[in-house]
Parts: sequence; structure tokens; C-alpha cells
Amino acid sequence: MRDAGGAPGYFARMKLIRSVEEMQQAAMAVRRAGRRIALVPTMGALHEGHAALIRKAREQGAAVAVSIYVNPTQFGPKEDFKQYPRDIDADSGLCVRESVDVVFVPSDTEIYPGGLGDDDFIDQTSTWVEETTFTKRLEAERRPAHFRGVCTVVAKLFNIVRPNVAVFGQKDYQQFKVVQRMVRDLCYPIELVLTPTVREPDGLALSSRNRYLSPDERIQATVLWKALNTAQDLFNEGERNSHRLETAMIRTVQLAHRARLDYVEIADVETLEPVVEAKRGNIALLAVHIGKTRLIDNLIL
Repeated sequence: MRDAGGAPGYFARMKLIRSVEEMQQAAMAVRRAGRRIALVPTMGALHEGHAALIRKAREQGAAVAVSIYVNPTQFGPKEDFKQYPRDIDADSGLCVRESVDVVFVPSDTEIYPGGLGDDDFIDQTSTWVEETTFTKRLEAERRPAHFRGVCTVVAKLFNIVRPNVAVFGQKDYQQFKVVQRMVRDLCYPIELVLTPTVREPDGLALSSRNRYLSPDERIQATVLWKALNTAQDLFNEGERNSHRLETAMIRTVQLAHRARLDYVEIADVETLEPVVEAKRGNIALLAVHIGKTRLIDNLIL
């Protein structure tokens, strides 16, 4: 199998694997052959942003594995787990196009063999992975159990696939920092690669949740990118007071009548702690509800 650039895949054709045991065996076969493995963890509903992650993974000179699993433990009880878009046929087509070697599509019982509660998705196996430095603020404040679910499932995927490299997108920057710290603290021999956010021509960050937006909401969703650029423009003009930069972002969001602000913040790119005086390399982050859809985005100044 070859991608558009002529690079061969590891296997003669893409493998779609559903069991943990088979995935572990496939990973061991690749490693025995002396090849590296690059993992792209996803929840499916793949789009061109995911394609960019896959291409970055291919650049690592590795066999590429894409996991597709809508992880229930990172959703709150009133969030969109049941409505989250799922289309394994379309996802497989994108993976074939991008010369993915292995697509790992496990069931809940494969990932959580102890079972899941029907209402709140609590894993009955009682074993969790938690990071406690980057999970106190921002997304963690609004979604209390979210990062525990993320850490647990990513740790499981790392144990199953045993990648040398894992590729993540900048749009979920706090998630990247959480996983980065988990990898450091648990001594995973894995290199993490962060790739830039892929955007529509009008600046909207590609996201699987964009599918929820009505045509009018889709237009108004560009307010996130406009707000980030408002902060960047003021920063370029010499404004360094974080409060004033954040206030300008808030006012920009308020121009969209279907938008409801969750948070905006200028933070240190390494610690994610808020800063009083902004400097080059800080990160502007925001979360906004557009109608019933919650979107996040960020921009490094």
C-alpha cells in the first residue's frame, strides 16, 4: 500500500483490528521487524485535521496506527457521548487514503473489561490514571472527570499499541500537556509530537463537533478565531496587559448572538498558569458555546 507521495505502508494492506490481544500481537510483530510505531489516538469522525496528524506520524519513519474509540469515561453525564458522531466506514476510507497500517477499533468491553455503568459511565474495574498538575483549571474546572478518563484511556492505548511516538493536535493543548506530564511521570518511552491546528479557510478549527453546527451557527463559530486574532493584533501593537487582552477577546465573542462564553485566558505555555503581563510564546485559550455546541481553540502569541 502506498500513499499519494509513494511512501509504503508496513503491511500489504491496512489492518482493522478490534481486539486488544490482536493489536498487541500486531504491535509486537512490527517491533520484532525492527520498525517503530507511531500512534494517532482519535475518537473517530475523522477529518482533514486527523489526516494531518496521520501524515505527521508517517514522517516519523514508523508504521502508523490510528485508534478509533469514543471513550465514555471522558464524557460527563450531561455531555454528548451518545450523540458523538460515529462513522467507521468513512473513517476507514480516510485511513486507507492516508496509508495507515493499522486501525484499532476496540469495543467498550475490550478497553474496560470490568464493565461500564449505564448512566455515568463509571468503570467497574476501579483502576484509574490521574494527572494532578494540569487538571485543576480551564477544561478541568468545567469537566471534572474529563482528564481522568483521558489519562486512563491513553495509558491503556499506550500499553496496548506500545508506540515509540504519539501524535496530538494543538487544538486540545491542555490535553497534550496532561498526557505529556503523564508520559514523564510514568516513564513511558514515548516521544510526543504536537502538530499545528488545521483550520477552515475562515479560521474555524477543524473539529468533529463542528458537525453539530447549523449553517448560521457555523458562520458564528468563526468568532473563536476572531477573538484569538484580536488578542494577537493587540499584542503586536504592544499591549502586554493580559486582562486587557482577555477583555478584548470577550468583547469579540459577545458580537456573535449565538455565542456564550465559557472562558478566556492568557497563560504560560509550559505551566498553563495565568499570566499578568503577556509575552511572546504565551498562549491564548478560550471555550465558547455556539448554540448547544461547545468549541475550544487557542493561539500561541
